[in-house]
Amino acid sequence: KGEINLTTFHEKKAGRLVVSPEEARIEFGEAVASKLKLSKDGTKVLWPQPTDSPYDPQNWSNRRKHLHLLIITLAAIVPDFDSGIGIASIFPLATQFNTTTGVINDMTSNWSIFLLGWGGIFAVLLIRRYGRLPILFWSQIFALGFLIGCTFAPNLKTFTAMRCLTAVFATAPQVTGLYVVTDLFPFHLQARKLNIWTMGFIISPFLSPFAFGFLVARTTWRWAYGIGCIYGAIVCLLIALFMEETMYDRTTSPIPEPAAQGGFRYRFESLIGITGYKMAKYRVSWKEAILSPLNVVWRPHLLIILVFEAMVFGFSIGINTTNAVFLGSPPPLGYGFSQFAIAGGYGTPIVAVLIGEFVGRFNNDFIMNVSIRRNNGVFEAESRLWACYLAMPLYICGFVLLGASFQNHLSVGALVMGWGISELSVMINTVAVYAYCNDCFPKHQGEISALINLARTLGGFSVAYFQVPWALKHGALQVFGVEAAIVIGLFFLSVPFIQIKGRALR
Repeated sequence: KGEINLTTFHEKKAGRLVVSPEEARIEFGEAVASKLKLSKDGTKVLWPQPTDSPYDPQNWSNRRKHLHLLIITLAAIVPDFDSGIGIASIFPLATQFNTTTGVINDMTSNWSIFLLGWGGIFAVLLIRRYGRLPILFWSQIFALGFLIGCTFAPNLKTFTAMRCLTAVFATAPQVTGLYVVTDLFPFHLQARKLNIWTMGFIISPFLSPFAFGFLVARTTWRWAYGIGCIYGAIVCLLIALFMEETMYDRTTSPIPEPAAQGGFRYRFESLIGITGYKMAKYRVSWKEAILSPLNVVWRPHLLIILVFEAMVFGFSIGINTTNAVFLGSPPPLGYGFSQFAIAGGYGTPIVAVLIGEFVGRFNNDFIMNVSIRRNNGVFEAESRLWACYLAMPLYICGFVLLGASFQNHLSVGALVMGWGISELSVMINTVAVYAYCNDCFPKHQGEISALINLARTLGGFSVAYFQVPWALKHGALQVFGVEAAIVIGLFFLSVPFIQIKGRALR
């Protein structure tokens, strides 16, 4: 009992945490349990255990923590928001470059989505060595530069190259966010905060088609990209002015604390990466950083859930990229909506994701607390996946109704309900998957986030290639029905198996 290292105990016992103080006394003994730091109400053990240092991000004030959560959520909006501008501009882009909407989707939208996933893998290698802040800052600066290139691109080849490069660099916040949440908040609050951050990048691909659809109908598509540049610049400014380094090397003894020097020089050096370069000697080697994603991805419980999430999220990406075509094309394929009506339609998934955030906020906490009570004060990671049982019936209903709406030209109300229910289910399921994987691999938040990001983009980037031609040949109901069937089949093959065998696999 005297050998328990409370600083790293939650990492060594990944996926199983003693949360109740009473259970802690039984498992650890009174001597160790008396040293454990508890939540303010005294009902939960804090994991990770905060140090006594004021420079430990776990000890920051709630205001300071939530400011960082707000900024990283705004930054997480950037990648898919930039990618979604092309959806709002798809018809004007086709006119501008004398081509079809299919070519625009294939050359720009699909490839930029594909590269969003790979950019995260490279970002996490640098974050492990140099910290969260400099990689976040420089990635957004480069993404902004390439988005400006999109705005002024003279031809389709230049536009395609700039859009793809924007995707590679912009994706860093979708990796950094999971790090920041776990750096700042203890275990029992992480799912709730992940819900907010996840909402940012799930809602982001709908924001730009919704906002810029109205704009593009009135003026040139270049204004849409220009306003996207302004948003990117605001995010860069917020990062530069208010973000701090949240990486705290608590496993090193003694713990290095560069933040202790304070002042403008420290803030500037931590922002541009000088402090991170100096701190690299305390962190993992390049070899370990490069091999780390490979060392994690083969674990059966992770690989299975990644395949499941890839299809769940991937088909929703397909909806986002092709719905503009379905809505704008004349019958019998689509509804023949005007540019204004298409833009208004993208308000549907925005409302759905906000509802999903509200539902998930209480649903995840309810599942966690019931699980802890049933397990005598111990939390098992597999309980996170009970949220998937709520999401999957909604997924079936949403996709089948959406397909029937397109094929049979049902009322706009049916279209809105189908699309909204689909996105609600994706939001609930994705938060559960992130929380489960984070609980299973507390030393590898970046790798987990990058792999989930890669899985969802690999699952979704190619959907736009086949969805519209398939619907033209066999009808939209078959398309969306088969996609829902694939997801439900994977659900039955994966989630119950992980809940039964997950502890043994861990």
